[in-house]
This record gives sequence, C-alpha cells and structure tokens, in this order.
Amino acid sequence: MNVDVRHSPSFAVARVHLGANEQLKTESGAMMAMSAGVTVSASTGGVMAGLKRSFLGGESLFISTYTAPAKGGWIDVAHHLAGDIMVATISGGDALSITKGCWLASAAAITLDTKWGGFRNLFGGEGGFLVRATGNGEVVMACYGAIDQIELGPGETVTVDTGHVVAFEPTVQSNLRKVAGGMIQTLKTGEGFVFDFTGPGWVLTQSRNPQALEAWMKSIMPGETGGAGGGMLGNILGGR
Repeated sequence: MNVDVRHSPSFAVARVHLGANEQLKTESGAMMAMSAGVTVSASTGGVMAGLKRSFLGGESLFISTYTAPAKGGWIDVAHHLAGDIMVATISGGDALSITKGCWLASAAAITLDTKWGGFRNLFGGEGGFLVRATGNGEVVMACYGAIDQIELGPGETVTVDTGHVVAFEPTVQSNLRKVAGGMIQTLKTGEGFVFDFTGPGWVLTQSRNPQALEAWMKSIMPGETGGAGGGMLGNILGGR
C-alpha cells in the first residue's frame, strides 16, 4: 500500500495504491474515485466496536472496505471539510491517538478502537473519546485547514486547544485541563479546554477548529435547533 497526497494543503486528496487483492478500510463516504475492478463492501467491524466508534469516537457506524483486483488498483479518498491530509505509519505495539472526525482510511491490518481522552466530551464534543489505531501499516488522517506537526523532545511540553488537535504519538503524554480558572475567566478569554502534551514524540494540529465552524453556522441559521436547518447542518458537518 502506497499513498500519494495531492492538492495540499487546502483541498487534499489521498490516492491509495493497492497491490493484488490488497484491502483498504475507509470512513463511510470517503471515496472520491477508484480504478476499474476494485470492489467495495461495508460493515460495522463488529456491532459493539462500530457503536463505540460511532457514538464515542465521532466516526461513522460503518466502515467501507475496498479490495483491489489481481492486477492491483487505487482509491482516491477525501475529507468532507476543506483541509489537508497526513499519512502516518505504525507498527508493532504502537497506538496512534486520533481525535473526533480525523480518521479517514487505513490499511486492513490496522485495528480501530476508542479510548477516553477527557471529560470535555460531556459538555460539547471536544476532547472526550479518541479513536485508537493499532497494528501494522499506514493510517490516513484528514483535518480542517492545514496540518502542523509539532516535534517534542523528552520532557518538552506544548499546550493545544482541544479543537485543533488531530493526533499524537503513543510516546506523547497528554493531560486535559481548563485553560483559565473559573467560568468567568473562561468566558472572558473565549477559551475552554486544552491538552498539555509532553514529549518525546510528535503532535499533529489543524489550523481551523471544526467546533468553531459548527457554532458559527448555527449562529447564522435561524431555526437551526429542530426542523430542517438542524438536519442539514448535521449532514454537512458530520459528513454522513
């Protein structure tokens, strides 16, 4: 499996080249185009695993599996929001932590699960449960805006707003906290919760915040709560 990314950083598309009978797992609805002979099937990857990934991890309930013919083939995948794409390779006991909505595709040998990332999920969707990718192979991640990679040395720490986190390596330690003390300070600064990451390892961030986009769209759509407006907004931002 080889991945070529084009149209970065604003409207990235990943072309995944597969060998004979090789498989690719993708987020439901991520396929943009594919070569002749590639077949597709959909499953939850196990009912409970699918429910956890959907309701806790923020991904779709179903995963699409693409299988290349004997001569090989390719699949183009793209995110539902304008932004960049990053490819990471994991192996052995590595576990990549990916935030809500950023997993796009991965090799067939990669297993997806969910892990608890912090209590913010209870109050608005940031932080909360993360998608945990383990196994051997490539993982394709997408973001809203451009991707930045922050390299941390041993003991080095960086603070990132929860809505701007894409993923981080298993060697990186994370701690979720409020950026300002008390509700009044939170309202004054306009900031809520942040992750403190401590190296060694890398952290991927996105230059735009999907939750901020959602809040802005709600503010300019009268009658969004309930009715057709809310359904349309959910379809746009959820990519379903």
